[in-house]
Amino acid sequence: ISSFQVYIIQVSVGNHQWTVKHRYSDFHDLHEKLVSEKKIDKNLLPPKKIIGKNSKSLVEKRQKELEVYLQTLLIKFPVTAPKVLSHFLHFHLYVS
Repeated sequence: ISSFQVYIIQVSVGNHQWTVKHRYSDFHDLHEKLVSEKKIDKNLLPPKKIIGKNSKSLVEKRQKELEVYLQTLLIKFPVTAPKVLSHFLHFHLYVS
């Protein structure tokens, strides 16, 4: 049985707030695309940790780090987020 953690991240843009749910691997895939397409700092994404990856304290710590990661990306792209980031954040569901 393979278990994985889904991170529920609060996103805020202007007066809008919503949550997105993704696995760490989703963040990793997003990050790889942004590094290659937009020259994002490859060290921006919190590192993948193998040992104790599902411990409550590590999950909470990583969740906070992933929130900071997404907020940093939103600051980097204040006007137009790259398509891959917009899709990841479900902008198409919230922005008219």
